[in-house]
Formats: sequence, structure tokens, C-alpha cells
Amino acid sequence: MRRVVAHPVLGLVLGVAAITAVAGLAGCGPGDEEEVTVRETTPAAERPATTTTAVGLTADDIPVAFTPEGGWGDTMPPPILAGCTEPLVAGAPDLGGLWQVVEVEAGGAVVPDHPALGKIQRIEQCGDRLVVTAGGIIHDMRVDGTEEHGVHDVAEMDYTTPITVVATYEDGVHVLRPVGLPVEVRRRREGDQIVWDYLGFTARLDRIGDADADPGATIGDLES
Repeated sequence: MRRVVAHPVLGLVLGVAAITAVAGLAGCGPGDEEEVTVRETTPAAERPATTTTAVGLTADDIPVAFTPEGGWGDTMPPPILAGCTEPLVAGAPDLGGLWQVVEVEAGGAVVPDHPALGKIQRIEQCGDRLVVTAGGIIHDMRVDGTEEHGVHDVAEMDYTTPITVVATYEDGVHVLRPVGLPVEVRRRREGDQIVWDYLGFTARLDRIGDADADPGATIGDLES
């Protein structure tokens, strides 16, 4: 019986040598004994280092997210587009982040006790995709001006009423147009803030965190 004594060999050298040594055992009868020694031929310091290249996700790689039945409650779900590294499309403003409403104006005047004050919304962007997570809803869309790729989800008011919304970028502004309704919702950057034109009011939001960060608390705690 032949006995193989192998010294450590890395990479392809070990693979080829080991296969050759094992193949040589075929046909050896009992009592035959021959020592086959496999020796390292390449010093460790001269071997090329092994490198690993991380490949990021694109907007197409991540499934579309939808509002869960009854809304997502008090705890914001994990980021939808985490790990997505596709560059934003041309003309897209940088709206990504965790944002909080700090001022609301209605009828030309600041409203100090407006119910939207303190509310939190997370905006994620990747390629032509944008996801708004706020108020119990997840509105995931392609900002390409088509009804097909817009929001197909439910309204925040009851988490039941179906809505379809077309999304576009126009002169650095993110514009939402609900199908069948003569209204628009707009978001744009103004300095370090987002200006959010909603139904009947305009709000200013401060960035309080990254879009891919864990909010670290329930929305109720953050908004209180």
C-alpha cells in the first residue's frame, strides 16, 4: 500500500499534486509501500494575495415593497434599498435620509401646532427608484413618468383605499401625481432641508439620519 505524506501547498499547486498522488494509488496491491512526498514549491511571501470584490445591488435586484396590511404600526421597517449602489438618474435631487418635519406653513402663515409637526419620513433612492416610508405606509416607485412603474399601493388615511401615483423628476423636484385626482405632491431640496408641498400645507424637514440607518426607536418615540 502506498502512503502519501503531503506538506502544505496552497492554491493550484496543491490541487494538481494531490490529484496526481491519489491517481498513482490505483493498481497498488497489498504490501506495496512507497513514500510519495509533495513539497511546497512557492514561498508564502511570493504568492499573490487573494482579493474579493464586492458587487453592489441595482434597483432591479431588489423586489418592490408594499405597505403591509393595516400599515406597519409604530416601528419603521428595515430599509428597502439597503445595499443598492446604482447611481441616481440624471436630474434626481438628493432626497435620501431620515427626515423630520420642523415647520409647517398653511395659508401663508406658520402653524405652530399643525398635526404634521414632528412627523418622520424615510426616503431611499437608487437609480430611478425612490421609496417613501412614513405614517405606516411604504410607497415604492420608479421615477420615470409612467403609471405602470409608479406607486401601486394604499392610501395613508386608511391603509385600504387603492392608489396609483405617477412619479417624475422635474427641474430638481420630485413630483407625485395621483391618477384621477387634480393634485400634486412635491419634494425638493432647499439647502440642508427638504421642502414638502402636500395637500393644503408646505412643510420643512430636517435630516436626522441616513436612509439606511436603523431609526433606533419607535416612530412614536421619535415623533414625540
